[in-house]
Amino acid sequence: MYAIQSYGYIDMIEGARQLVEKYSFVTAYEIGRSVMGRPIVALRCGEGPRQLQMNGAFHANEWMTSALLMRFQADLAAAYCSGDAIGGQRVESLCREVSLWIVPMVNPDGVELARCGTCETHPWNRLLLEWNGGSEDFSGWKANIRGVDLNDQFPAFWEEERQRRGILGPGPRDFPGPYPLSEPEALAMARFTESIRFEAVLALHTQGREIYWNYRDFEPAESEQLAVRLGRASNYKPVKLTGSDAGYKDWFIQHFRRPGFTVEAGYGENPLPMSSFDRTYVELQPLLLEALRL
Repeated sequence: MYAIQSYGYIDMIEGARQLVEKYSFVTAYEIGRSVMGRPIVALRCGEGPRQLQMNGAFHANEWMTSALLMRFQADLAAAYCSGDAIGGQRVESLCREVSLWIVPMVNPDGVELARCGTCETHPWNRLLLEWNGGSEDFSGWKANIRGVDLNDQFPAFWEEERQRRGILGPGPRDFPGPYPLSEPEALAMARFTESIRFEAVLALHTQGREIYWNYRDFEPAESEQLAVRLGRASNYKPVKLTGSDAGYKDWFIQHFRRPGFTVEAGYGENPLPMSSFDRTYVELQPLLLEALRL
């Protein structure tokens, strides 16, 4: 096995435990389990009637998104408790209007694989090495532990996405799976989303400093202007995306006809190095804060 400086599942679980222990208004829920049985955690902060959700690490090698969301949740909770402001905004008033739900790590098995690789005792070792072309370097792995891209798993023109990808079996990226929501992580997110009926969702990915806000004209009329607001807050570029289906944001927009956004945080390569974390968080925090005001 090998390791890189990174942010993993245990880091996220410990961070969630500390937040729940420290702040009575932060609560944690298990919304499902991964293929390998790891709990998928959602954190709620605030008590407002408007329900907003943010998520990270759909893609395994984008584990920095988990750390970014946990940092934002921690900053938000601390400011709410102290009465301080973030970015000139009184957090207390925001959290009386909004309940923020964060699913920091949708793909925990994949994150651990991308971070630490596999070994002879890993239950999926032989298949993972085969799917990875014999390479022991899994740092570029995007899929879950069964080689399925979780952000190609949703029933939003899934068949078109499968044909476009042209990937016939498990691998590091771009295999949509045998059918929509075949993977427990994607199914957990779909059921969670249907149970809460969020006003808007924001899926955090890396990298590119872009904001995708549309889906096949199913998005509500205000979505473009909301993306412009997020872009002004962060200097990220709103982009009208075409030629992509079956993503979580796509499904949310089509299914609920409500605003959904994919934000590509940071710039460079995947995985973004932890050395870029502080810089990425500084540019991203105003966008996440603005999302609470949508």
